[in-house]
Amino acid sequence: METKEKYNLEFKAEVARTFLKTVSAYANYNNGKIIFGVDDNGDLVGIESAKDESPRIENMINDSIVPVPNFEIEVKEVEGKTIAILEVKKGKDTPYYYRGKAYKRSDTSTVEVDRFELRRLAIEGINMDYEERKASSQDLSFTTLESQLKEKAGIGKINLDILKTLNLYNKDGYYNIAGELLADRNDIAFSGIDIVKFAKDISKILYRETISHKSLLAQFDRAIEIFEQYYQYEEIDGYNRIKKELIPKEAFRESLANAIVHRVWDTNSYIQIAMYEDRIEINSPGGLPKGISEEEYLYGNISVLRNPIIAGVFYRLDIIEKFGTGIARINEEYTHSISKPGFDVSENNIRIVLPVTEIGKLDLSEDELLIYGLLKEEIELSRGEVDLKTGFKKSKSLRIINSLVDKNIVQKIGSGAGVTYKLK
Repeated sequence: METKEKYNLEFKAEVARTFLKTVSAYANYNNGKIIFGVDDNGDLVGIESAKDESPRIENMINDSIVPVPNFEIEVKEVEGKTIAILEVKKGKDTPYYYRGKAYKRSDTSTVEVDRFELRRLAIEGINMDYEERKASSQDLSFTTLESQLKEKAGIGKINLDILKTLNLYNKDGYYNIAGELLADRNDIAFSGIDIVKFAKDISKILYRETISHKSLLAQFDRAIEIFEQYYQYEEIDGYNRIKKELIPKEAFRESLANAIVHRVWDTNSYIQIAMYEDRIEINSPGGLPKGISEEEYLYGNISVLRNPIIAGVFYRLDIIEKFGTGIARINEEYTHSISKPGFDVSENNIRIVLPVTEIGKLDLSEDELLIYGLLKEEIELSRGEVDLKTGFKKSKSLRIINSLVDKNIVQKIGSGAGVTYKLK
């Protein structure tokens, strides 16, 4: 055993909180060991109740170092005395903080990094996707994932090699956050879906459910079940039952998968699904990923994946198309519908609006149907042209046109005096 401390080796006669600074230093810069039961001079003194101290060391690291680094603890006997060896791996998710400060090793001592070093560590850590970081829990099970892999990919039983292939288990020997999100149970805050079904009077809530702390796959399936409950129905035609939809299920399915795969996971917000009589609104936390514009997102049929590991699993299970955003497929479901889906992209949120597809359910008035018919015959019309063709006054035309815009049937183009309108 080593008898002298050095930059990647530190001795501690007992377990005291000071060792946590060195854990921060090793995680930030280099692999290192801390041996408990050896004093500063390198003399073997041992520690009492080493087996009890081992979980205490683990809990101290989990509770005090942010984010949690990759580490292992080994208890062993040396010359009749018990020692505990803590080995800390250099992490990718820098900086690693202890009580809000980051540390490094300077020869055999541990010191706080200056602001320039802290900035470098932060830049280095930014290059790692959030889903790649070490999961807070390493005790994970995957029965939901296993069941779906068996059904869609013919995989009989899940094992560590399969989890590594799916990139849910890191080569350094730990489950990442993507793995935790797809595990049967996760403790990641705000990792779920909040669904609200409103009555016709939107001040009244008919049903509400928050789906969280379970596999993203189970969350996805449960949200689909709730959709089917409210937006699918059966009609009897003779001796046959015909299943019908108020909103295309595939459009909802694509929108929901899009929200899960592209959302920002390290923000304190759920995916929010608001279900109304005439539409569904799906709000996904986080704007567009870097490297893609709103125009490319809506019309380019390309995708920059914010969460490539989660997207890869969804692709293997045929839930998404890997190289498309799904926007084109959502629009395709509304090809023969008067109403069209809406997309609102902001810095911190993406909202998809799915209207009902039946005219009767939209409850269009005769005046709205008249303007709709005019726009169907013409490519674009100004408000003045609508006035001339309908005989309506300016205020009435504007009121009806704005109603059609709100229902995602009509699109407003331009601004000021040059505004024109056309069907979506």
